[in-house]
Amino acid sequence: MVTAKVKFHGTLQSDEINVKLMEGVVEKEGQSFNFDQLVVDAPVSGTVYGTLLNYKGALEALGEAVSEAPYKAAPKAPILYIKPANTINSHKRPVPLPEGIEALEIGASMGLVIGCTATRVSEEAAFDYVAGYTVVNDVSIPHESVYRPAIRQKARDGFCPIGPWIIKREDVPNPDRIHTRVYINGELRQENTTANLIRPIARLLADVTDFMTLHAGDILLVGIPEKAPLAKAGDVVRIEVEGVGALENTIVPEQELAEGGLK
Repeated sequence: MVTAKVKFHGTLQSDEINVKLMEGVVEKEGQSFNFDQLVVDAPVSGTVYGTLLNYKGALEALGEAVSEAPYKAAPKAPILYIKPANTINSHKRPVPLPEGIEALEIGASMGLVIGCTATRVSEEAAFDYVAGYTVVNDVSIPHESVYRPAIRQKARDGFCPIGPWIIKREDVPNPDRIHTRVYINGELRQENTTANLIRPIARLLADVTDFMTLHAGDILLVGIPEKAPLAKAGDVVRIEVEGVGALENTIVPEQELAEGGLK
C-alpha cells in the first residue's frame, strides 16, 4: 500500500489516501473503495512542462533529420514546451477529438511533481525537490515537425489528462527504472521504460533548473516514447505507469461534447 494525494471532484483541497495499486482499491478514513467508483479532478496546481526527444528511441527515429536545418545537430539542452491550463483533463473524463481529425497521438509519460522552488539544483540533490509522481497523457494531433512550437496540435482543450493521483516520492524507490504501458481498448499498443531516457530524472531536473525556476506544484514530464499509438473516436485509452497508477480516458468527437456537454 502506498500513500497518494487525490483531488476529489468538486473539492477545493487535495486529500491523502492509501492505495493498493494492484487491487485498484483506495482507503480513506478507514473505509475501502474501488477507485473506479470515485470521481476525481486532475491533482495539479502549477504549470505543466513537456519534454521533447528525451527517449533514446524518439531521437533515433528522427534519423538524418536531426542533422539538417535549422539546428544541424542533436539537442544539447532539454527541449521544453507548455501544456496550458485549457488542456488539463482528468481520469475518466473524455478527450475531445477535433472535427476533421481522424485520430489522436497518445503521449504516455510519467510526470514529476515539484515539491518546492527549484533553481540550479544539482543532480545529487535533485530528488529532494520532487514531491511525487503522476500519470500524464500528453495528447496531440499527429504532426511531423519538432522544430516549431506545435501549439495547434498539442494545446487543444482537454489534451492533457493527468492523474488519477500523485504518489509520494518515497513510495517510488527507483523512478529511473519504471515501465510505461499504453492500452487501447484493452490491447497493449506501446511499452517502454524510463531506463531509456537520454536524461535520467536527476539530470533532467538539473539541466532544466539551470536556466529556469520550477515552483511547487509544477509538473515536468520526463518525455514521450517513440512510436506513440493513435486512438480514434470511441477508443478507450489506458496508460499504466508502474508503481504510480493507471489513467483512463475515452476519445469522443468534440461535436458530441459540444452538443451534450462534457460528461
